Amino acid sequence: MRDDTPARPLRAQPAASHFVNGAPLEDAAGAAIAVIHPGDGEAVAEVRAATPGVLGAALEAAGAAQPGWAALGGAGRGRILRRAADLIRARNRELSILETLDTGKPLSETLVADAASGADALEHFGALAADLSGEHVPLPGGDFAYTLREPLGVCAGLGAWNYPMQIACWKAAPALACGNAMVFKPSETTPLSALRLAEILLEAGVPPGVFSVVQGLGDVGAALATDPRVAKVSLTGSAATGRRVYAAAAGHMKHVTMELGGKSPMIVFEDADLDAAVSGAILGNFYSAGQICSNGTRVFVHASLREAFLERLAARIEAGVVMGDPLDEATNFGPLVSERQRGIVEGYVAKGLAEGARLVCGGARVERPGFWFAPTVFADVSDAMTIAREEIFGPVMAVLDFEAEDEAVARANATPYGLAAGLYTRDLARAHRVAGALQAGIVWVNAYNLTPVSVPFGGVKASGVGRENGRAALAHYSQTKTVYVAAGGVDAPF
Repeated sequence: MRDDTPARPLRAQPAASHFVNGAPLEDAAGAAIAVIHPGDGEAVAEVRAATPGVLGAALEAAGAAQPGWAALGGAGRGRILRRAADLIRARNRELSILETLDTGKPLSETLVADAASGADALEHFGALAADLSGEHVPLPGGDFAYTLREPLGVCAGLGAWNYPMQIACWKAAPALACGNAMVFKPSETTPLSALRLAEILLEAGVPPGVFSVVQGLGDVGAALATDPRVAKVSLTGSAATGRRVYAAAAGHMKHVTMELGGKSPMIVFEDADLDAAVSGAILGNFYSAGQICSNGTRVFVHASLREAFLERLAARIEAGVVMGDPLDEATNFGPLVSERQRGIVEGYVAKGLAEGARLVCGGARVERPGFWFAPTVFADVSDAMTIAREEIFGPVMAVLDFEAEDEAVARANATPYGLAAGLYTRDLARAHRVAGALQAGIVWVNAYNLTPVSVPFGGVKASGVGRENGRAALAHYSQTKTVYVAAGGVDAPF
């Protein structure tokens, strides 16, 4: 592993903390939130939490702007969203640098996985906007009914800190395509790129008020989730946060999409391509320093392959990981997002050691400025160990042995979560059979963590409700109205 000292980052202070009704908005009464670059622990900006006045202004503007936006029609809305996608692509490097400063993810990653994927979402749903339609239902006697897809109204988007720009676009694109307005609250840890998205949407032609950004902690998110002016809440976050937000929204009968955490399994069968399986395990555990909700952190390896798998994996980590300045495109492994998150990861590593797991590599912080932690692999992990049961959200892989297919599937499903799963095999029949048996919202066969925007994404069980991306997302940002038309007379009993 190469280890280069990061340079002090540029500052990234936004024009104001919030973007409301088409303009930057500041309220000095809001609590200050420092924006720390994880690469060296230095502050790069400061924003302030939304006060009730800021929230009220955002929601009032959204409510006022939404009917006109809906009336523009799907084709008109789609053209604007596609224009925004073009603007994002033209400014991809600038936006990627901002995302790296905010999240600590290497620029080599943010250039291809963050703003770029957000642009894909805007383009995809912009193309689908003109195709929003209902159905015609012929009925006996000449009567008929037809259905309409209508927007919900004002939606609240609550983002997470691992993919701030992508998540903002994954929520805004289908919401706006369907004719809704959105008030978006990014994570307080990574508040910057959503503000740039709001500016770009305005520049592309989205009317003021249709997409606003407000900052804040959990209390601001709770205020949005319970405000009567909000028709839908879409959250990306932990399962614990999801339960609270879901309960709050349910109390007000709001629509919800909950994209939550997981403890996803990856199964490597005895006939797998070993190099491909090791690559998948690396992508499913160490990309974004392991801070991805769908990561396959329980890697079930057939006992006959275990030692070869571990040997190949450790060698790839040793030879391939480059830690350095996240703004240097040669860097391919970045820090954790915060000191708090690093402390959480350290705690789980200590539990793994205490419960008897074998440390293959890593297992400690990297002593340098910022929040760095080495890629960590545990072997000889049992299903009962804490590191095999709880989501860590860091670069910690648990490798477990198995002997038979049905055993692997049963153990993979023995979790309250069900976000994702993966499997590696050359046996086509087994691939489909196991994919059908795994309890997960998405299953990858001989791949991992590929999430094109045309494919629905979301979990089952405690990993969430609803779907993002694909045509499925449109159903979660619109509602069906049925119109019944009688062709003849009306009979009545009296």
